Parts: sequence; C-alpha cells; structure tokens
Amino acid sequence: MSKAAGQLKGRAARLTRLMPAGPSNAARAPFVLLVVLLLGGGLITLLLLNSALNEGSFRLSELKKRTTDLTDEQQALQRDVDSSAEPDALARRARELGMVPGGSPVFLGPDGTVRGVPSTATAEPTPEPPQKTTAPPQPTTSPATSSGPPGPTPSGSTTGAPAAQPGTSAAGPGGPATARTPADQTSTSPGR
Repeated sequence: MSKAAGQLKGRAARLTRLMPAGPSNAARAPFVLLVVLLLGGGLITLLLLNSALNEGSFRLSELKKRTTDLTDEQQALQRDVDSSAEPDALARRARELGMVPGGSPVFLGPDGTVRGVPSTATAEPTPEPPQKTTAPPQPTTSPATSSGPPGPTPSGSTTGAPAAQPGTSAAGPGGPATARTPADQTSTSPGR
C-alpha cells in the first residue's frame, strides 16, 4: 500500500499544481459586482426616502402654520360677529336705520279674535350726538370788499357770496350789486 499511497500523493501534488489554491478571480467578480450594486441601490433608496420625508415634514409645518393663521382669523371674525350681535349694538344699529321699539304684542286667535291691546310704536327720545363747533357764517359784503372771485355766482349757491340778480351785474358800472340774504336763497338738496 505504500506504493499506492505514493502514487496517490503524486497525483494530488500534480492536481494542486494545475489548480490554484482557492476560487478564481473570474468566479469572484460577479459576486462582488452584485454586492456593490445592492449596497449602491440601498443607499440611493435611503437617500430618496429621506428626501421624501423631509419634503413631507416641510409641507406639514407649512400646513400647521396656515391652520394656525386661519384659526386666528376665524376667531377674530367670530369676535366681530359676537360684538355686533350684542343687544346694545343691535339697538344702536336699529336706531340708525330709523326703527323704533315695538309696543306690547298682540295675538290673533284661531277663531280670529284679537288678544291684547294694539298700540302704535313710538320712538323714544334719543340722546343727541355731541355738537361739533362750526365756523361762523360769513357776513354778506359788497363785491368790492369780498375776498372771493369777482363776477356773478350761480343762483342758489350756498357760499355766502352775493348772487347776481337777473338784469343786474355784480360789479357793473350801472349801480351797486344787490346781495341776497340767506332767507332769500332756496335749498337745492335733492329729495327735500
């Protein structure tokens, strides 16, 4: 057996010389390429996922800020509505519109009878607003001492300047101009 063992050792030595020790570089390259591709794909996926989360976070903070602003605006509008719905504000607004408080209520029964005593609504005396001081009325003067523009003014003007009468001139050489008093002037306001 020693001869057979020696032959076996010789064949094994020849085989080891023919085949290098370990796997070949050609068999290792696809495995390394696969690992690099998996790691690169994982990193790119992680980067895209992180970007999407950050974008969502920014959008969420924007929406929270907008919600807060809209809530504040809604509360301010609600305060305005509440203040205008108070009884004092409603009564003041009704007086401004010319409304008066109603009298005692009267009810009609199903058979047509009137229950209660009908009365007309009367306006309560309202407090007068504070008086504003106004400039005193301009005295009527002759056109020679007037500070206004010379010449005739239209009839019915309320400027206090003398108005020319038909047939006369305001500062003509034929005679003095006649000044109109406020009682002679007519009101030109519409609807009265």
